[in-house]
Amino acid sequence: MKVETRLFRDLRDEMLRLTERFAGHLTGVADIGRASVFLFGALLFAPGLLASEAADPAAANLKPNTVTAFNEYVQLTDARNNAELQRGTNLLWIDGLPEGERAQAYEALKRGEVKMQKLETLENGQKIRCPGGMIHHWVGVVFVPGAKLQDVLGVLQDYDHHAQYYAPDVERSKIESHDGDDFVVFLRFRRHKIITVVLNTQHDVRYFRDSETREHSRSFAVRIAEVENTGKSDEREKPPGEDGGFLWRMETAYRRRR
Repeated sequence: MKVETRLFRDLRDEMLRLTERFAGHLTGVADIGRASVFLFGALLFAPGLLASEAADPAAANLKPNTVTAFNEYVQLTDARNNAELQRGTNLLWIDGLPEGERAQAYEALKRGEVKMQKLETLENGQKIRCPGGMIHHWVGVVFVPGAKLQDVLGVLQDYDHHAQYYAPDVERSKIESHDGDDFVVFLRFRRHKIITVVLNTQHDVRYFRDSETREHSRSFAVRIAEVENTGKSDEREKPPGEDGGFLWRMETAYRRRR
């Protein structure tokens, strides 16, 4: 389907751009060492949201069965992710490639490329249907020569400055609370393609130290609200789930290996 193909390409390009910016910010603080950063994310949208180029798309209400399907998808994905972390092997998705492809992928990473792939979690070998929604699941790897794990954390956890690091896609950023390895973060996303979409989002982020050379983290978007009339006196948030359906859910995970 043309609309889905374009949306997949836009999501891939968005993840690629943000990942490259992340690696770029690490370059200036890198010390002796190296780090590989693995990211995967599952996103939930309304179906056909790019089918119309109208400036004011019709509302697409989030339905309970859509949320149930997405939660099932995330639960199965988390179970697989946790099993991989416990095994401690093939922590980067490229490690599961055939030997020749794997060697080529590592050479590409050393050249500064970002390796990405579209994923799909299945249930007993079957596609998980999401009525009233579209689930998009991507994975990517970036190699940062000379970086230590602490360098990576320094950028990831510097949420107060993410609006500077990832502008213009992140317009505002702020740590709302912080307790040890747990953060609650506010991010305002701005995305302009055919129309401009602004989203106020709140994320619960948790960090875990697996060993001296491995760490991982998990981010849950606990609130996503579309903003209308941005920057005007009548700016307001639409009720979550009663909006244009541009982004209803967002779950991301990082793995970091030195």
